[in-house]
Amino acid sequence: MYLLDTNICIYTIKQRSTTFIDKFKAAKLQGRVGISAITYAELQYGIQKSQRRSENQVALAQFLVPLKTFEFDEKAGILFGEIKTALEKMGTPIGSYDMLIAAHALSLDATLITNNEGEFRRVPGLKVENWL
Repeated sequence: MYLLDTNICIYTIKQRSTTFIDKFKAAKLQGRVGISAITYAELQYGIQKSQRRSENQVALAQFLVPLKTFEFDEKAGILFGEIKTALEKMGTPIGSYDMLIAAHALSLDATLITNNEGEFRRVPGLKVENWL
């Protein structure tokens, strides 16, 4: 299973890049790729800040058609606490949204697809790939 980070979603939507879409189709990943509810919330925040809310809402809806949105649950919440504590102890924290998304990916045993490999590779046990 694969979970898409917010930056991959934004890049693909804005650039209208076929890189992700091509890889998605080639690997026949329908049903095995999704986003976290946290990513969805971040994307909605970006839309609300934008000057073209309606246009961006339509673009997001089209992008999400083949994807599943996974609910953030108790297991993900527990893992978030563990990740935040571990990264603070190591002195290598990452952003709060990124920690939530990383915890969600770990809770689902999913590989996180991101263009922000440097930050996410700090999270112990997290599988990370960059499809761009």
